[in-house]
Amino acid sequence: MNNTKIREIILGKPLDPMKSETRHSMALVAFLAWVGLGADGLSSSAYGPEETFRALGVHTHLGLYMAIATAVTVFVIALAYNQVIELFPTGGGGYRVATKLVGPYMGLVSGCALVLDYVLTIAISIASGVDALASFLPLGFQPYKLWAEAFFIGLLIIMNLRGLKEAIQILLPIFLGFVATHLVLILYGIFIHASHLPQIIPNTLAETSQLAGSIGWTSVAGMLLLAYSQGGGTYTGLEAVSNNVNLLAEPRVRTGKVTMMYMALSLAFTASGIILLYLLWDAHPVPGETLNASTFKAIIASMGLGGGVINQVLLVVVLAFEAGLLFVAANTGFLGGPSVLSNMAGDSWVPHKFRYLSTRLVTQNGILVMGIAALAILFWTGGQVNLLVVLYSISVFLTFAISLFGLCLYWWQGRSSNGAGWLRRLLLSALGFVICAGILAILLVKRFAEGGWVTILIIGAIGALCITIRKHYQQTKEAIRSVDEVFASQPFGPVTGPVLPNPEDQTAVFIVGSSRGGGLHALLWVLRMFPGHFKNFLFVNARTVDSHAYGGEGAMEAMREEAADTLEFFVDFCHSHGMASSSYLSFGTDAVDEITKLCEEINREYPNSIFFTSKLIFATDNWFTRVLHNQAALAVQRRLHLEGLQMVILPMKV
Repeated sequence: MNNTKIREIILGKPLDPMKSETRHSMALVAFLAWVGLGADGLSSSAYGPEETFRALGVHTHLGLYMAIATAVTVFVIALAYNQVIELFPTGGGGYRVATKLVGPYMGLVSGCALVLDYVLTIAISIASGVDALASFLPLGFQPYKLWAEAFFIGLLIIMNLRGLKEAIQILLPIFLGFVATHLVLILYGIFIHASHLPQIIPNTLAETSQLAGSIGWTSVAGMLLLAYSQGGGTYTGLEAVSNNVNLLAEPRVRTGKVTMMYMALSLAFTASGIILLYLLWDAHPVPGETLNASTFKAIIASMGLGGGVINQVLLVVVLAFEAGLLFVAANTGFLGGPSVLSNMAGDSWVPHKFRYLSTRLVTQNGILVMGIAALAILFWTGGQVNLLVVLYSISVFLTFAISLFGLCLYWWQGRSSNGAGWLRRLLLSALGFVICAGILAILLVKRFAEGGWVTILIIGAIGALCITIRKHYQQTKEAIRSVDEVFASQPFGPVTGPVLPNPEDQTAVFIVGSSRGGGLHALLWVLRMFPGHFKNFLFVNARTVDSHAYGGEGAMEAMREEAADTLEFFVDFCHSHGMASSSYLSFGTDAVDEITKLCEEINREYPNSIFFTSKLIFATDNWFTRVLHNQAALAVQRRLHLEGLQMVILPMKV
């Protein structure tokens, strides 16, 4: 069994990116998007409400304010991010908002924070899920938790390499199980203690006044703000839809808004409902149990379904779905992270190869990097959830604050041209910004020594690397532009009409890209080195259908037109000098494969062919330049030589 067959068994058969039905079959409808992108936010109800409630200490009556604030905040952030979906329907979310509305360097900060956020989404979700599973297993399992986490990350990597939709469909039963069990428990828990509801508000107000009389209103407000910020993890994941609009089914904006509504409703109901359950059922910390576990245990026991064994089984099922949802949430990192890296690659902050799609039309490089980075952080932290939560929350609210600040700038600067609704949208964005910036400030102050400084250090280090990468790409682009300008001055002769190639003549085949200077560089060198030898001059271009080109029909059509124009330029140049010429164009996810196929096809038609291409040569060639620039020329040369075809690489110094 060869490697190709093994790859197909593990990852699935290749998909054709040029077929419109392929994208249609892969695009996520609102329901599947809710599962794939909403699990991150919904899973935070497993720990966010508890963090809030515990921060109140003995003053648990203040939990009513937290329940209301949680529901309101979820909807404020969700509605604000609906604006992001409208303004940036091709995806990119927080990174694109910050780049376009605030500036490229704030976009870089937002992008670095988002990448770290998604890596930590994977790490914290897997670590929490394994911790939950370990609570059902003997203590002897504890030393193997890290290896179990590595196994689950590996499994998610393979699932996502097979395809985003396929991964979501596999995880769908876990998500639905969580939603169903928690819906029943929350509704039943509130209903069975409904007689306590009328007294909650007057009791809360009375106890709040009493507390304020002893410690002062300022101290009460500080206590509420601290508890509110401690539960800030509850709101994470809401940005996922805006970051991944490009994955949604058409019409994307409408699908995105419907998905966001599903996310906001489910998260607000679950998180605030759980806090309300804590109040109604007088929840208190129990050693070895989460507040969710102890509260759900009491609710299940009150149902009268049978003996203790049945109650215990039901509790295990509920908590197992809670743990399972954390694994589904980890998958959000494999959806969102590669998407952010792809957008950053489009702006040359990270290597361009993060835009490339695999044969299954997923950004394979991004998926692998996210998985490896999550593994590295898990082994570095030993899977300590408390440290991961600190890193996670700060990175999330940093990008929240930047994005919402960008929206504020947009609505204010465009107030004269954005219609009558600009003030309402500005106020909504400003409210979201104040909330998120406030939570971020409190987290930085309170958690700086506990790991907050690590978040700043990591984001700074990623940002510095990105700046170095972009500087190199800009220098290379300038060098290529200067080459293009030099060769652009090459004179065209009078075009008397096309000169058709003769298959029996000696043929020079040029593999060209988007640089006209690079193609003319190769052509003129061949004419100089082999004067009068070649009679046919053929030009081959294989364009990579990357994540940006695959973003929609408009992008694909633009890529087709640009590639056709470039090839037409070379053919017209040859015809103007009386040289027989023609061109070949192909599209696919692997440029090397497509070029090799075209060259083999050309060799069958033109048996006297020799293939040529240019390759950038840097003054200092090292691992850094090799990572940033693909080695397609060498790969094609190797493949053609194995097929008995001759190819010459012409160096082009930059």
